Amino acid sequence: MSRKIEVVPYNPAWPHLFEEEKACLKQALPDELVVSVVHIGSTSVPRLAAKPIIDICLIVEDIAELDKYQEVMAEIGYESWGAYGLPGRRYFPKGGDQRSHHIHAYQFDNLSEIGRHIAFRDFLRNHREIASTYGEIKQTAAAAYPEDIESYGDYKDEFVKKVEKEALKWLWLNK
Repeated sequence: MSRKIEVVPYNPAWPHLFEEEKACLKQALPDELVVSVVHIGSTSVPRLAAKPIIDICLIVEDIAELDKYQEVMAEIGYESWGAYGLPGRRYFPKGGDQRSHHIHAYQFDNLSEIGRHIAFRDFLRNHREIASTYGEIKQTAAAAYPEDIESYGDYKDEFVKKVEKEALKWLWLNK
């Protein structure tokens, strides 16, 4: 059974929901493993329409060490889906059919993946018109493909890749 793809207006509660989950993760995992817990994705961009799922970048000291904590992650509601198509990542969705959170975990030195997520987020936070366009694209994609997550992603792909490139350049130009 496929889940309906829903893109909703920005919810000011999303940052608070992230902070609650960050605290939960930091309590569940050892301090020596967790380097940082970062809010990423559309719910981290004020005023941006999004699927109401909190995306989290969990940055760890050693990605192989994180694999030893699958039972702990399950205890706090996360399924372990392994790399899920991206070498060097560990992916953990929470909420089953009522998905509420996604964790994208990376080892601290996976700069390309971590940097891509953070640059995209910060670029959208600083370029409202581009964020607005992205929100419209997501709403159009959700309306066109309400139960087809692959087509939804494909519809956004060209725009996302273009903006990611701009975001990475912007990041370096503003350092």
